[in-house]
Amino acid sequence: MQILVLYYSKGGNTKKLAEAVAEGVESVSGASALLKSTSEVTKDDFVNSGGVIAGSPVYFGVMASELKKIFDDYVGIRKKMEGKVGAAFATSADPTGGKETTMMSIIQCLLIYGMVIAGDPMSATGHFGTACSGAPDEKTRSNAAKLGARVAKLAAQLGS
Repeated sequence: MQILVLYYSKGGNTKKLAEAVAEGVESVSGASALLKSTSEVTKDDFVNSGGVIAGSPVYFGVMASELKKIFDDYVGIRKKMEGKVGAAFATSADPTGGKETTMMSIIQCLLIYGMVIAGDPMSATGHFGTACSGAPDEKTRSNAAKLGARVAKLAAQLGS
């Protein structure tokens, strides 16, 4: 089963976190990660995936416009996404930089797409998703991998 790990990254930290999420997806037997930036992703990538894990840097407490544009542009495939698993991750420059509100802005889009939302597991932080300030450290990379694995496992269970 394919899981799309979608991200926008200007400075590189969100891409690094996306790579760790993808490693977690790949750790699940039968799952494969499709790692795509917002400039590379296609509608078929969405439709052919059993889940979408989307990430963004914090821009004024919400996702970057580049990621929001994908959700806006792909609204026509919304009904094809119903019942698939969705999750979010975020990076910021500041420890109090709005990571949770950014993840919630992503989660709102995933919900409107009819997706089943997964936060990160209790073995990670047990919150909205994985987030960090600056570049992800080893603990954050581990939590990101746990999120990726969780989404892959849930997608398999749901038969998304």
